[in-house]
Amino acid sequence: MSVALAMGLRQRGRRAVAALREPSLGPVFGVKGGGTGGGQASLEPATDINLHFTGDIHAVTSAHNLLAALVDNAVYYGTPAVLDSTRVRWRRALDMNDRFLRHVLVGLGGKAHGVPRETSFDITAASEVMAILALAENLQDLEARLGRILVGHAPDGAPVRAADLHAAPALVALLKDALMPNLVQTREGGPAFVHAGPFGNIAHGCNSVLATRMALAYGEEVITEAGFGFDLGAEKFLDIKCRASGLWPRGVVLVVTLRALKHHGGASAQQLAAPDPEALQRGFQHLEQHLDSIAAFGLPAVVCVNRFPQDTQAELDTLRDFTRQRGVETAECEGFSRGGEGSLELADRVLEMLDRTDAAPPSLASSMS
Repeated sequence: MSVALAMGLRQRGRRAVAALREPSLGPVFGVKGGGTGGGQASLEPATDINLHFTGDIHAVTSAHNLLAALVDNAVYYGTPAVLDSTRVRWRRALDMNDRFLRHVLVGLGGKAHGVPRETSFDITAASEVMAILALAENLQDLEARLGRILVGHAPDGAPVRAADLHAAPALVALLKDALMPNLVQTREGGPAFVHAGPFGNIAHGCNSVLATRMALAYGEEVITEAGFGFDLGAEKFLDIKCRASGLWPRGVVLVVTLRALKHHGGASAQQLAAPDPEALQRGFQHLEQHLDSIAAFGLPAVVCVNRFPQDTQAELDTLRDFTRQRGVETAECEGFSRGGEGSLELADRVLEMLDRTDAAPPSLASSMS
């Protein structure tokens, strides 16, 4: 939906720029599929972005596993820091879904091959290195954040960090090019920055601060997103990314489908395409909670309906009536089938919202480093 909105805004003559996360190979080859939008509202070159792209994720994998090797080296030699082999917290990473690597034994084969211990692999998008890359402002900030990674504990329980292993400069050397944002384009030729990809369920689920700043420098409106619903993705975006960077959004687009609302209202997955006004009404409780959460941050909102061909006008009108009672406008979007032209109503409602919005961010209670 971010791509569709950017395309719709550009059709209205605005210099809109999208700033989005990089797809992980795990979901790309899993049930979710690619992460470049869909249909007529997609990014190009989609195949390259979904696969190896510019190598950023591979660089994160290498940096993560270099730190893992340095940790095991410290366990083996007892220097430059002493680590308790039973209290090592740093695992290994691979950008692929592979449940057989969730729990593994390493260090087998005798004394010359290491200290036997249990560990596991995380998918690269869940790596703390990926989250750090997305928050870093420059190479110096990147090195400082990497140095603070907790890798384990000493026998006396004292924390051992990456800086204690003198690891951060080497990790930065592997990540220096990955820190630079990547510029691609929408299917209609508009600019989009695709950079960093921390998962929303394990990290903050946002694209990089640097890419967002670059988009703000070039665009009148910047459309970004955070993983999962407002209760998880957007709250992490506001509480972590915005607090760390000092950036603040001017509004929220809350994306819904009639199918999802009816499912939340108790309709079975097999009946979601059929009209069910009772289930839809029950599903509004879920939508209302998200709207309450948005209001708690003092942000205006537009509800965007990602429209499916089976959606009925009667149910769409019911949704509009509900959101208007809450003082929120609803816009239908058919970006998947019609691209920017199918996103014009959404673009218009967003521009109206921005015209009514004070751009000044709130005073944040504390800073994050």
